Amino acid sequence: MSTGTGTGTGTGTGTVPLPPRPSGVREVIGYNWPMYAGGLAAMAGGLALAPRLPRVPATLARTGALAAAALLMGSTAACWWVYDHSELYSLDWLTGLLPDGPGDHLVISTGLDEVSHPLALRYPGTRQSVVDLYDPALTTEGSIRRARRRVPPRPGTLTGTPSRLPVATASRDTVFAVFAAHELRLAPDREALFAEMTRTLRPGGTLVLVEHLRDRANTAVFGPGAWHFMPRREWLRLADGEGLHSVAETRIANLVTALVFRRGAE
Repeated sequence: MSTGTGTGTGTGTGTVPLPPRPSGVREVIGYNWPMYAGGLAAMAGGLALAPRLPRVPATLARTGALAAAALLMGSTAACWWVYDHSELYSLDWLTGLLPDGPGDHLVISTGLDEVSHPLALRYPGTRQSVVDLYDPALTTEGSIRRARRRVPPRPGTLTGTPSRLPVATASRDTVFAVFAAHELRLAPDREALFAEMTRTLRPGGTLVLVEHLRDRANTAVFGPGAWHFMPRREWLRLADGEGLHSVAETRIANLVTALVFRRGAE
């Protein structure tokens, strides 16, 4: 994998810029630097205070510092494993879920779209639309703002809201929501998005939802940060509310889950 934005050779037009590689551990640290800074400060503060405290508080300070260090190292290693080392962005995991390909498909983004380009490269004969739902009032995480500055929306990206996707009814074979839906922090916004995604699917169409889950594995490596993710039951609830049927599920790098739902044939 390359380590930065590269260039490619065009056909008779000289060199043209290639899109940046998908975000890896370095970018994740950059997007979330306040969290890392806070963890380092807690670790340094605990170690600095411990020698000045009585025995029991000193033990607690050292334990807290070690816990902060373990959390930082564990989450950083997990990010490297998922984003730099796994098949996440090569999309090799998708072949078993969509053996016939995605057909005409829609990609949902909430500020950071790093899947539409790999999809376009892997399935060049398909029609693709991208809708970005980014709204600072809804997507409040500072990490998304920082990520968006590095990876702006691709040319041709449409602007939408959870309750209005600018895509025709029953016009897509597949909808992809990759690390997007959890950024809608309010349940009514997630419910509106699922209703809209279902509306755009043709009968028998497929929704591919890719997310970290709030589960034991993610809690073990991300600690309190795992509460930013949604539990599996929330995604099942939203799908069931729109009459979508769960048809497949796969785990990527042991920490990411791809859930596949299908709209019933009419």
